[in-house]
Amino acid sequence: MLDVCCSYGINAALLNHDVTLAELYGRYTSPAHQKMSAPELAARDKEFYAERRRPDTVPVFGLDVAAPAVHSALEVGLLDAGFTDNLEQCSPSPRLSRALAEVGLITLTGGSSYITATTFTALLNGARRPVWVSASVLRTVSYHPIVQALAAHGLRTTVDASRTYPQRLFTGESERRYAIAAVRALGHDPAGREENGRFHSLHYESRPDTP
Repeated sequence: MLDVCCSYGINAALLNHDVTLAELYGRYTSPAHQKMSAPELAARDKEFYAERRRPDTVPVFGLDVAAPAVHSALEVGLLDAGFTDNLEQCSPSPRLSRALAEVGLITLTGGSSYITATTFTALLNGARRPVWVSASVLRTVSYHPIVQALAAHGLRTTVDASRTYPQRLFTGESERRYAIAAVRALGHDPAGREENGRFHSLHYESRPDTP
C-alpha cells in the first residue's frame, strides 16, 4: 500500500495497530504530550505503537513532500518506507520507482486539494501490477481530472455521492462561505452538511476495468 500525502502516518497507524482515531486525537492533544520534546515524543510513540502492533499487518509506504512528517513516521515505525518526491514537478526517484513495483493499493485521504492528475499518472506509469486507488476527496474539490487519468490507465472509478463523511470544522465564517459556494459549483447540495459547519468528503474507489 502507498499512502499519498501520508503526513505523520496516521492511516498506517489505524490500519496496522489496535488504536482508534478518537484515541489518537486524545493522545496528541493531551497537555502531557504537547509539552514533550520531539525526541521524547518519538521515543514514547515508538513504544506506544509497538505495543499495539497487529499480527496481520500489511506493508505501508508513505509519500509526502513534508520531509519532517515522513521521517517522524519512519522513526516511530509506522511506515515501512517513506518518500518525499514531489511528483507534481519531477519524475519518481529510482528508490520510489523500485517501491512502486510492489504497490497494489494507493490511498489518498485529504490530499486532493494539493495534488493533481500529474502525481497519479507518474505513480501508475511506474506500477508493475494491477493497482487499486481509494481516495477520500473533499466535496469542494473536483476529482474528475484524476478520474480521467486513472481511466487512461484502465481503472474504473465509482462513488456513492449520497454518502458523505464529515471532516474538520471550518475555521470561520469566510471558510464556511467558500465551502458552500465551491460545493454548489460542483453540483452538490450543502444543506445539512457544509451549511452545518464542517467540510464533507466523498469516497472514490478505482479498480482495474476487467470483464
